[in-house]
Amino acid sequence: MQNFRTYSIYALLFILLIAPLSAAAQTVVVNTDSLKVRSGPGLTYDVIGAVKSADELQVIATENDWYQIDYNGQQGWVASWLTTGSTEAAVNQSAVVQVKTLNVRADASTSSAKLGQLAEGTSIAINSVKGDWLEITYNGSAGWIHKDYVQLVESKTTAAAPQNNGFVVQVDALNVRTKPSLDSKKKATVYRNESFSVLSVEGTWVEIELANGESGFVYSFYGSFQQQAPQPSNVTEEPSASTVTILYNGTNLRSGPSTANDVTARLDAGQKLQVVKSVNDWYEVQVEGQTMFVANWVVTTGEVEAVEEIEEKEVVDRKPGTLNGLTIVLDPGHGGNDRGTTGYYGTDEKGLTLPTAELLAAKLEAAGAEVVFTRESDVYVGLRKRVSVSHQHGADAFVSIHYDSVTDSSVHGFTTYYQHDFQKPLADHIHGALQKRLSLRDRGVREGNYLVLRENQQHAVLLELGYLSNATEERQITTAQFRETAAHAIYEGLISFFDSEL
Repeated sequence: MQNFRTYSIYALLFILLIAPLSAAAQTVVVNTDSLKVRSGPGLTYDVIGAVKSADELQVIATENDWYQIDYNGQQGWVASWLTTGSTEAAVNQSAVVQVKTLNVRADASTSSAKLGQLAEGTSIAINSVKGDWLEITYNGSAGWIHKDYVQLVESKTTAAAPQNNGFVVQVDALNVRTKPSLDSKKKATVYRNESFSVLSVEGTWVEIELANGESGFVYSFYGSFQQQAPQPSNVTEEPSASTVTILYNGTNLRSGPSTANDVTARLDAGQKLQVVKSVNDWYEVQVEGQTMFVANWVVTTGEVEAVEEIEEKEVVDRKPGTLNGLTIVLDPGHGGNDRGTTGYYGTDEKGLTLPTAELLAAKLEAAGAEVVFTRESDVYVGLRKRVSVSHQHGADAFVSIHYDSVTDSSVHGFTTYYQHDFQKPLADHIHGALQKRLSLRDRGVREGNYLVLRENQQHAVLLELGYLSNATEERQITTAQFRETAAHAIYEGLISFFDSEL
């Protein structure tokens, strides 16, 4: 036992000695009245003390969003989002705008005069720091922007890219601009998984070489670098089907593989198209000699004559209190790389929506309903694909399950959303049942301009079953008992709605 203790002490000393070497020296400043120091990198660790506003802290190491510091001779951890970089560090950095438009003000205050605005993605040098405000040069004069709406990066000048460096697009469609600014003219569009040679890097912008030999700038946050020779940008995966059939009347065909591209034609259900190749979630097709793109969630590779055949159902003599002959689509929100919101204690929304939907499905099937999931595992499913499932199965009801979050941690309660007037009766019935069963604050039935409601032609609702951003409510809504209660209430609401239709 003694040898074990001695070994443990030496091991601990060794870790403490090398820890500072593993992280670059950094000084941060506390930007809240009192910042708790914890024994580990997370909100669940014990509080061992506190530091005050404007205190300078020497960072020893980092782990995710936490800084390790020396606190009265012992190792402690503080939340990085409650600190700012030191003034000396900040003036050697650039601020990259993270919102669509950012106000530039005459002084470090929201009440001061507005000098103008910066567009998202703009990178600008920092001259000095005053609390939560950063001084910049705007149109030849001093201006101030708030630090909460920018990301600080090391100031860079245009530099040659590393040998054989490539840039891979990681969004559906990305604009290529003539200059490294969102205000500059758009010259081309590139698409997900396309790879390009990098000519230079300027701040948060990357200059790439296009297939026609020209060059342009793209925002680096929407892609990644690869240390290998890039593949030609026109290489796509082989088609998974030789022909596809349109499912819905008025289906859009577009000039490129993204909903951001122009609509070039509209086709009706039952029309077949010859596939040239696949581009992510899109098919490239030929229509009257013209190249167009159609989304894979509005077509099928099977044989159908028209959308009406897919939606046609056997008429069942249904009794009150049952769901025989009805199809209900359950839409567990988020999934895969889309974690949804994250709670005060670290709960991921995607981890709650699916278990809630599974409990609900069991109750609905026991009552005779056919239940269809938009996702049955931890995978990412696009919003339009979720709506497509609703349409393809001719859903009698579409229920999208979510948990909410806002910056104000005092907000709490459950909300039921609908978009179209014909969706409101379903929302009223489900919300009424939730109101009877849940002990949370009732935030009412509201109109919500969500894509899964707006684009849905079936009876559809979106449920926000409590706020993960509220610490007290998070503890309550993450329990198995709450999920069971919520699922049973939604089940009762569906029974009530369909009984009212008899």
